[in-house]
Amino acid sequence: MDEVQVERILQNPKFKEMVRRKSNLSWTLTAIMLFVYVGFMLLVGYNKEFLLSSISGGVTTWGIPLGLSIIVLSFILCAVYSSIANGKLDQLNEEAMREVEAITHEKGTH
Repeated sequence: MDEVQVERILQNPKFKEMVRRKSNLSWTLTAIMLFVYVGFMLLVGYNKEFLLSSISGGVTTWGIPLGLSIIVLSFILCAVYSSIANGKLDQLNEEAMREVEAITHEKGTH
């Protein structure tokens, strides 16, 4: 593949759309995870009493389910990313790849 083909691929509207959507999705999910994690760390640093308090008068404190929920949230966000990437973004990727193949075959026929 020569530089002209690469440039045509990079300028392809479907390729640009796929890159934009994938970037927006990954940055959004990253921001959500970062917000939750930093919030938890701030809670640990500034309100330990809340985390050490019992949920219902037993031995389980609020820190345990909150910490576990952060771990669960990371799996949920991975599933959301995979679902969207495998659904909508794969369609754009396939369309872009068809156009790339057409560009490559077009170059081969000239």
